[in-house]
Amino acid sequence: MPEAPEVLNIIKRTTLIVRDMTVSVRWYEHVLGMSVWLDTEYVLSGEGIAAGSPGDRTHLVIMRAEHDKIGMIGLLQWLEPPLPAPEITYTVGYGSPVFVVETEDAGELARRAEELGARIHTRERRFSVTGAGGQIRHLKGAALFDPDGHFFECNEVLRIEHPNNST
Repeated sequence: MPEAPEVLNIIKRTTLIVRDMTVSVRWYEHVLGMSVWLDTEYVLSGEGIAAGSPGDRTHLVIMRAEHDKIGMIGLLQWLEPPLPAPEITYTVGYGSPVFVVETEDAGELARRAEELGARIHTRERRFSVTGAGGQIRHLKGAALFDPDGHFFECNEVLRIEHPNNST
């Protein structure tokens, strides 16, 4: 296998295609505590994104989490012409992202999502995973879908056990 180049690449944002910008912005604000960082319309050139057609008018809102360079989510809605929306299947498969959110209160996050009518896959579960450094992370998690069927695994760290140490 060829050696990876020594170039800094940072994945700054994931942009999701949404059906209703108002509903989506409300969900990301209320459930994940994000705020609007950018709100603008674009006319597509046909070269930047492999969707739609040149001349399509879109609405882009970039939601900001705790950092202004990473952890951002773009929400993109087709205005003219509207992009036909497939049925939401509430499943995860090839081509479906899984977003992992670290939260201080997984139960409260799930409650807020449910307030807005979100599909809850798992309300609360406790589990442990072993990290790359051998630490065992004990977590409480909830799993849910946003209004467009994007899947979110939301985890609250209960405690971390370090190798050769139980704290």
